[in-house]
Amino acid sequence: MQLAVRNRKMKNSIYLDYNATTPCDKEVVEAMLPYFSDTFGNASSQHHAFGWLASDALEQSAHSLSKVLGVSSNELVFTSGATESCNAIIKGVFEAASPHKNHIITTLTEHKAVLDVCKQLEKKGAKVTYLEVDNQGIISLDALKKAITEQTALVCIMWANNETGVLQPLDSISAICKNKGVLLFSDATQALGKIKLDSFFNWVDFACFSAHKIYGPKGVGLLFSKKSAHSHWVSFIQGGGQQRKLRGGTYNIPGIVGLAKAIALNLKTQEETSQRLEKFRNQIENKLGQIEGVQVNGGLADRLPNTLNVSIAYVDGEQLLNVLGQEIAVSNGSACNSASVQPSHVLTAMGVESTLAMASLRISLGKFNTQIEVEQAVDRIKQSVANLRAKNILWTDR
Repeated sequence: MQLAVRNRKMKNSIYLDYNATTPCDKEVVEAMLPYFSDTFGNASSQHHAFGWLASDALEQSAHSLSKVLGVSSNELVFTSGATESCNAIIKGVFEAASPHKNHIITTLTEHKAVLDVCKQLEKKGAKVTYLEVDNQGIISLDALKKAITEQTALVCIMWANNETGVLQPLDSISAICKNKGVLLFSDATQALGKIKLDSFFNWVDFACFSAHKIYGPKGVGLLFSKKSAHSHWVSFIQGGGQQRKLRGGTYNIPGIVGLAKAIALNLKTQEETSQRLEKFRNQIENKLGQIEGVQVNGGLADRLPNTLNVSIAYVDGEQLLNVLGQEIAVSNGSACNSASVQPSHVLTAMGVESTLAMASLRISLGKFNTQIEVEQAVDRIKQSVANLRAKNILWTDR
């Protein structure tokens, strides 16, 4: 009975947590279904039709991705998601470069999939520089230049921050890395399908993406490795020799088909969707900005069109999320750390005071959101803030 009640409430909820994950597009599901039961063969089985059909699906998916992304299919590696891709590249480059080059440069605002890997490698002798950011979440290009040494093996800087949506100046970062002869890896998981890729694949040597962030299935992702960078990293997962020995393991054909379909579908409508979501984002920002004691985190920087991060003074962040969670799906940062009682490491790095960082909301919109949902969400947030503040003596006695 309790499960039925929870399901009913979920159906009535407004979903504003698209940076955490997205619903799988119906067209994507339809494309995947045959490969679970009818065409279920192993793509590495090359002695019968079941394997041939699976292999054909793999080849077609790789060709589709090559075409829509504008890269060679030999530069793409299928993984279980962005976290695996981050592990593969950072550890793979470090292993290939050590001991002559053991220095890695990243930022304090990276996703934990990068930061935790760097912390682990420090135990194995890696020297890691964690670049600071300004109050908008942007690194100093001069600091990056100064940090690069002859021992630097890799620079890891995400393009779009998953909590604030802030975009790093990747073109300028790339120019610095190329001038210094250093490899550049960028986690572009949140950027795909939201902003134009333009020259992105020319800027970077490595990149990663996850299907479930772009209306595809969970458990499958994409690693980009420029041809010229193939020799600069070693395989993270061995066994079977699949994917040119760069990533062993049985191909996840349903997932790969879904990934390719999701990316093709969403890149086709990206500009139109992004414009609509930016309009929604700005409406929410303007309305919430009318509340006393609200600050937008990263609001002066270039941002993803769908993402808004706000801190609300005189409100207990956990209470606010609990109240809103009954009707609105929002978060206080990365889904990977949403259960943490610590303030967001991203906001802390931006200089946001601890109590404000704890009282933050990340609102991330998606293609299925409507104008009515936006209006209802704003009203609900404003009312919830007012109700919680009415019970806060610090607010009433200020």
